Amino acid sequence: MSSANIDFVQSLYAAYAKGDIATIIAGLASDVAWHSGGRASDFPGFGPRKGQSAVQDFFKTIGENNDFEHFSPRAFYADADKVFVLGDYALTLKKNRRKFASDWVHIFTVRDGKVTAFREFLDTALAAEAYRG
Repeated sequence: MSSANIDFVQSLYAAYAKGDIATIIAGLASDVAWHSGGRASDFPGFGPRKGQSAVQDFFKTIGENNDFEHFSPRAFYADADKVFVLGDYALTLKKNRRKFASDWVHIFTVRDGKVTAFREFLDTALAAEAYRG
């Protein structure tokens, strides 16, 4: 199951690379728990969300606020129902043209062919600093 889960998560990243958010949303459980970074008050897109429509809003917020120079998932590991992805990105904030880059870890929980939980860890202090600037 672990390699199938990796293939599934890789397909979600491929959809994101094409701007196909509908495929990502279809791959989520209806009550998905989604948490990116830290506090929403520190950076657009941060904070916890629940459900597919909230995740749809997450991707809208990301698109409205960030111009990505690159978004690169680099290594995939699986254990039981978890897929761990190591990567990095660099972006420019649309509001102030400040640049921000960070390594990240994404953790997906996959059950019955759907993402039931997502958690992102990154350098939240650098992101908040860039956003405040």
